[in-house]
Amino acid sequence: MSGQQRSDKTVQKIEEAKSILKALGLPERQQNDRSALTLLALLALKSDSFWSQASNPLMGITPIMQFIKQNYGREYAPNTRETIRRHTVHQFLDAGIIKINPDKPTRPTNSPDTVYSVDENILKLLRIYGTEEWMPNLKTYLSSIETLKKRYAREREMKRIPVTLASGKTISLSPGGQNKLIKLIIEDFCELFTPGGKVIYR
Repeated sequence: MSGQQRSDKTVQKIEEAKSILKALGLPERQQNDRSALTLLALLALKSDSFWSQASNPLMGITPIMQFIKQNYGREYAPNTRETIRRHTVHQFLDAGIIKINPDKPTRPTNSPDTVYSVDENILKLLRIYGTEEWMPNLKTYLSSIETLKKRYAREREMKRIPVTLASGKTISLSPGGQNKLIKLIIEDFCELFTPGGKVIYR
């Protein structure tokens, strides 16, 4: 395959991914090359792959960036990891397109081992992109997406750690890591050794 053919296939695949993001209702700010390439990486789809070959491996931000570089020739600087995470991956999570740490839900979200995976419902839908089944199945999916998004949000909230402050107010922390220790410090240690103390930063 010539370089021109590879380039044409790359452009086509990126445009198809952007079309999908638009069809799924992602905000215009996420209908860009960065988000399209992130989606393709999470689906493990190369420029010459068929949509029917899409899969949903577990991938962290760095592997996503490596996949994009190796298969689409687009290199993102290491300091753009946070941009991809905050301005693409977060929106994918909110839209129910991907799940975070499906292999270990208690893993802290700020862990270097954090991984993401495309939701099974989305995977089934995207595997038929470009076929006659795409539009009717897309409509069915979109009609149920609010219910799914609420379910995912509820599942994420259930995994958070509730912490009761001395004032009686309850806050919630992300699961895992040092937050379990923070809960013990606030609810047990502070009550015994710093009665009347207040949490001044959180």
